[in-house]
Amino acid sequence: MSARTKSRKRALDILFESEAQNLEPGGTLADRRDSTDYPVNDYAISLIEGVVLHRDRLDEIISENANDWTLDRMPAVDRNLLRIGAYEILYVDDVPDAVAVSEAVALAADLSTDESSAFVNGLLSKIVELKPTLTA
Repeated sequence: MSARTKSRKRALDILFESEAQNLEPGGTLADRRDSTDYPVNDYAISLIEGVVLHRDRLDEIISENANDWTLDRMPAVDRNLLRIGAYEILYVDDVPDAVAVSEAVALAADLSTDESSAFVNGLLSKIVELKPTLTA
């Protein structure tokens, strides 16, 4: 597993954990940063902070393009993977869009429902297609 793949997984863990504990997005990051048992590298931190900073816009884009699905209906893992993937697609210039999609799909396949990888793939691919028309 590459360093960036581990970073994405760690970012997902922290975003998911914060949501599960009804904390603000990324609310457990400070505790995790200080823990030697749960290392959080710079890329994971930048993903979390980016998702938190742009969350409203990311959620708007995801909601507008998720046919017949509201954010609340999505599994929490999928919702946070979509936020991470959309953030990388729209705001991280050194990650190719195809890599952002592929990494999110792989994590969905490993960590979520049987249908999640196809759902994540379809929605992020649509965001890639619409990217030139989206204002970040």
